[in-house]
Amino acid sequence: MRLRFAKMHGLGNDFVVIDAVRQSVELTPERVRFLADRHFGVGCDQLLVVEPATQLGVDFRYRIFNADGGEVEQCGNGARCFVRFVHEQGLTDKREIRVETKSGVIAPKLEESGLVTVDMGVPVFEPARVPFVSDSDAVVQPLDVAGETVAITAVSMGNPHAVQVVADVDSAPVASQGPLIEHHARFPARVNAGFMQVVDEHNIRLRVYERGAGETLACGTGACAAVVAGISRELLASPVRVHTRGGELEIAWGGPGQPVRMTGPAVTVFAGEIELA
Repeated sequence: MRLRFAKMHGLGNDFVVIDAVRQSVELTPERVRFLADRHFGVGCDQLLVVEPATQLGVDFRYRIFNADGGEVEQCGNGARCFVRFVHEQGLTDKREIRVETKSGVIAPKLEESGLVTVDMGVPVFEPARVPFVSDSDAVVQPLDVAGETVAITAVSMGNPHAVQVVADVDSAPVASQGPLIEHHARFPARVNAGFMQVVDEHNIRLRVYERGAGETLACGTGACAAVVAGISRELLASPVRVHTRGGELEIAWGGPGQPVRMTGPAVTVFAGEIELA
């Protein structure tokens, strides 16, 4: 199968984006892993697929596959790239579109400035819906990680996150704790592990060990989850500038029951074709 694709990134969180509206696409976990491989394939953190909508009132369907081949519910940096891709490919002339994902409908908007704003929906704290195994709905919960108790906030932004506050993200144990938290038994669907340093009430530094991808240069849903956790813990006030290793995002949240809005860049690197076995 010969496949046309675009290579894109949002703050260094990089994607292979495929148009499955105008070409036939048959993906398997093996093919996803090949495309994501940085030595033998194209290389990416996630593979994004644009498909025709399957429900009324939306413009497209958005599917996300991690580098390990598994399909996941949501990707914030990918959502920004998604709306730029469908514009550049001539699939729509709308500046704001409605897109169905596994976790619900999102609404990315291409701003006149060139940045992209995404309504990421209302965050979920209810443990069973994150999902997170707990008999408490407290905002801060203890989590045993290799014999050490870590204070985390479990929240879903369409995908599960465990956010902890650290004194310094540069020295945070992302590489050692990240995979342990990702596969922790209390997160039955696995989890994205966020390490947040509070600079002041409107600025944080953030690193995220992503489920199925490892640490990435930026994580859009992780930025949303961190800000929501920080505001809920009365450490932050909206809007918040999130400083990642790949660049900056602005996150705004009005509080419980309100959607999270994320604004940041989306960049096309190159387009090409690749032969798949």
